[in-house]
Amino acid sequence: MRKHQDKVLEFEEYVRTRQDALLRSARRLVADPLDAQDLLQTALVRTYGRWDAITDKRLTDAYLRRVMINTRTEWWRARKLEEIPTEQLPDTSVEDFTGQHADRAQLMDALKVLPPRQRSVVLLRHWEQISTQETAAALGMSTGTVKSTLHRALTRLRQELERRDLDSSSVSATG
Repeated sequence: MRKHQDKVLEFEEYVRTRQDALLRSARRLVADPLDAQDLLQTALVRTYGRWDAITDKRLTDAYLRRVMINTRTEWWRARKLEEIPTEQLPDTSVEDFTGQHADRAQLMDALKVLPPRQRSVVLLRHWEQISTQETAAALGMSTGTVKSTLHRALTRLRQELERRDLDSSSVSATG
């Protein structure tokens, strides 16, 4: 009985400390904020069922993100498309996100110039939006090292993106 109580308390503490970051991850997976909350709750229930199997609790965030991705995929596959016959077709105007996708693709490509350690710091701090302290703990480094590594990485990324802008503008000027 005591072991079960310890498991419950340990899981509750994990959820209490990581809830905001996990909800941000869920919101990146589904558009609707209420669906994101449902996704997180479903993933937490599934993760609690496997809590004892997660031997390295430092990997719990990654495990939970994978559960959220799998759950979202299950929901997507199970969705039922409802077709309603109508006399008039609905307005199907769609926003053009081409520029955003191009910017994102360029940024993801530019990240490849960073060494793995710098890339990890950038992704954890800015993509996952976790704190400097959490990043340091996850990567096994001091907070000062995280800050200096992040500074060097962002400087390198800016230089790389500026270089690419200059390259593309010189190509378009000659072409």
